[in-house]
Amino acid sequence: MLSNWLKTTLLMAAIVALFGAVGMAIGGAWGMLVALLIGGALNLFAYWNSDRMVLRLYQAREVDARSGGEFHALVAELARRAGLPMPRVYLIDQDQPNAFATGRDPEHAAVAATTGILRMLSARELRGVMAHELAHVKHRDTLISTLSATVAGAISSLAQFGMLFGGGSREGGTHPVARLIILILAPLAAMLIQMAISRAREYGADRGGAQISGDPEALASALRKIEAHARGLPLDPAERHPETAQMMIINPLSGGDLAGLFRTHPATEERVRRLLELARRGV
Repeated sequence: MLSNWLKTTLLMAAIVALFGAVGMAIGGAWGMLVALLIGGALNLFAYWNSDRMVLRLYQAREVDARSGGEFHALVAELARRAGLPMPRVYLIDQDQPNAFATGRDPEHAAVAATTGILRMLSARELRGVMAHELAHVKHRDTLISTLSATVAGAISSLAQFGMLFGGGSREGGTHPVARLIILILAPLAAMLIQMAISRAREYGADRGGAQISGDPEALASALRKIEAHARGLPLDPAERHPETAQMMIINPLSGGDLAGLFRTHPATEERVRRLLELARRGV
């Protein structure tokens, strides 16, 4: 628990510092102060609202026991096995097979899956995927991912604003060349901060999901299928908001080999290998 809170604190401190750097590039010392205040306020806002913001970006619709049918019942059964409160359950009307969890803590959690993943996976494989997402909830990874997605997106928007309308003078602001470098590198730095903890979280959720479901091979099979099909089916909300990609069970972004330079997820082959090893050991 402490390590997750420490990671969250360090992550958000680094991202607020990036806000300050972008503010300095746009408006000098005054711009840095304003940006730091905005960054701190955005942290608080994102803490309380980031889950709703992400679900809105993906146009997710909430389902209950009646409208969600077997899918809702599957999540409820896994939540009981994990010792978690029942999360809110959402569906996303997209063909790409994918899923994510969000929420600031287990008492305010939500899980979401695309309609594509429900059509493609067997009931056993889908159970493995949702157990993985509930492991994120149990480990409180969802707070880190939703906060970082929200604030990293804001940094990108602020940097774009600075590129178009950035001011600053030689006397009170940042040198134009330095300003340009900061505005270009700040969104990249925010992405790298996300990546620094994202891969380890996925391994932990794979293991935790295998323990919740009791079936590591099901999740391994699901990951293979999702990886194979996701590349050919764009997930439009993720393409428009790439800072949210690290929330998904499999990287949803297109981009070929270049995307591999900035992987937010571990290699699927390695995840599958580890899961099959857990199955052999009877974990």
